[in-house]
Amino acid sequence: MSRLLAVLAAVVVIGGAALYLMWPATDAPTNVSSDVSTQAQTLDSQETQNTQATASDSVIAEMALGNPDAPVTVIEYASFTCPHCARFHAEGFKQLKSDYIDSGKINFIYREVYFDRYGLWASMIARCAGPEKFFGMADLIYKGQSEWARAGEPAAIIDQLRKLGRLAGLGGDQLEACLQDEDKARDLVAWYQQNAETDGIESTPSFLINGKKYANMPYDDMARIIDEAAK
Repeated sequence: MSRLLAVLAAVVVIGGAALYLMWPATDAPTNVSSDVSTQAQTLDSQETQNTQATASDSVIAEMALGNPDAPVTVIEYASFTCPHCARFHAEGFKQLKSDYIDSGKINFIYREVYFDRYGLWASMIARCAGPEKFFGMADLIYKGQSEWARAGEPAAIIDQLRKLGRLAGLGGDQLEACLQDEDKARDLVAWYQQNAETDGIESTPSFLINGKKYANMPYDDMARIIDEAAK
């Protein structure tokens, strides 16, 4: 990608509390593109440099499944507001988990991509559940994507995400603490920017299989690549 998303700080009041956003109020999840490069056309170069400076200082936990010592590592880059990503998690990911993750044949790592503030909010709620519940929470978010991402106004969208969090067993105070964590939000964006630049991520879902980048593909093709990489 030629330029990175700038961290644009803004604050809105939702449910009586200031919720820190990372994008202007004009973004819309219903029009989210899966092309990362189109999201970065209005950056200010100084803001980008400042954001990059914080990326090296951020410490964000990798969300991983499978065997960390496996001969093959699969890294997925995905956005919670990306319909193609939701489709992969409803179909291909379940097969991948059954065939390769649960059997310990691969190390699987999931990394979030942030097209908009709504995807960031979803990520903050998924991570609020902790590493042990992250993938279950992510599954709920993807399954409900067509509802929460198109709920309308930001307040309605965040309310739908809160409902998913509560469904996963998160308490109200815990949810609000996670959503109000401005430092964590900035760290997540900086972490995403650094990863995307390093790995050349331009669309979602994208995959790195033992370091080689692949675009979205049928599951059978992915399985064949994994099998070849394991030899």
